[in-house]
Amino acid sequence: MYKAFLIKYAEIGVKGKNRYLFEDALATQIKYALKKCEGEFQVRKTQGRIYVDALSEFDFEETVEHLKRVFGISAICPVVYVEDEGFEKLCEDVISFIDSVYPDKNKTFKVQARRARKNYPKESMQINMDLGEAILNAYPEMHVDVHKPDIMLNVEVREKIYIYSEIIPGPGGMPVGTGGKAMLLLSGGIDSPVAGYMIAKRGVKIDAVYFNAPPYTSERAKQKVIDLAKIVSRYAGPVYLHIINFTDIQLYIYEKCPHEELTIIMRRYMMRIAEAIAEETECLGLVTGESIGQVASQTMHSLMATNDVCSMPVYRPLIAFDKQDIVEISEKIGTYETSILPYEDCCTIFVAKHPVTKPSLKVIRRHEGNLTEKIDELVKTAIETDELLIVSDNE
Repeated sequence: MYKAFLIKYAEIGVKGKNRYLFEDALATQIKYALKKCEGEFQVRKTQGRIYVDALSEFDFEETVEHLKRVFGISAICPVVYVEDEGFEKLCEDVISFIDSVYPDKNKTFKVQARRARKNYPKESMQINMDLGEAILNAYPEMHVDVHKPDIMLNVEVREKIYIYSEIIPGPGGMPVGTGGKAMLLLSGGIDSPVAGYMIAKRGVKIDAVYFNAPPYTSERAKQKVIDLAKIVSRYAGPVYLHIINFTDIQLYIYEKCPHEELTIIMRRYMMRIAEAIAEETECLGLVTGESIGQVASQTMHSLMATNDVCSMPVYRPLIAFDKQDIVEISEKIGTYETSILPYEDCCTIFVAKHPVTKPSLKVIRRHEGNLTEKIDELVKTAIETDELLIVSDNE
């Protein structure tokens, strides 16, 4: 019975004179999401509302699932349009709506009318009372509850009259692209895909960089990261994934530096390379999946040591999350099962048995001096041989 959806947003509504920019961005993201669905749709804005109209037959569940991935949407409301043919006809339409949607009439309800068209002969409060009376007359087993009704019947009087009662939660956040662009350091673990999802939820467009270490890591490990980027792209849009061959740099660090500092020094060179690519691609910051104290390279001392090499801001959306919090989000967005596949990345291959947890920045810098003979050339080669993939979800 539904041929349209009312799209509700939250934060966008307080953007003042710039609100239309965010509405336009949200409409664009909705159109992009609906391209993957069967059917033809029209997305339109009117009087502080965004509507999706189905212009052909469509799969309701599929359409809702794709809309639930669009950041900026706070709620998705399937609506029925009826023509304004007088109040008696509206009562008939509302009674028919309840009959179709709620076969079990033993429920409480409340009518919530909104009169956006001020020339309508009844005010909102009068519409509430008169429609409520008509419903009670038609279905005596139903009862009014203005505090916690089973059914919240919304009636909006606009150029047509819109009737809806179901409110499907959206993901919230801000439309992707309204918050600039950042470079995500993406690994095959649980955390970094969640960090990409979280930063995209705030409207940030993400590119990503993955550090590959063949032959110590397999093609399956690389494919795992591509698959993770593909899942994240369901929410964030197409991801430009930069694959960096990091093997020679890792081996050189392994040869020249104390093994307990390997993780920190490798991480510092990853940040240097990620920042260089980010600058070339006009990103405004780096994004990592680090959480304080989760592993040795994520203590406050270690994070300070890796930050030391960056001039760009480093955003860490998961910084205060427990591991279980991160796992729950990864399960919700569909990355968890891929993240736990047993294909190791370059960090786990070269990890020391007893990594330093409180690195001294002065000592780290001194030991990096052991690398001066070849490291600049190795970094230059790694950046120049960057393999770029444009990854998107084609479901």
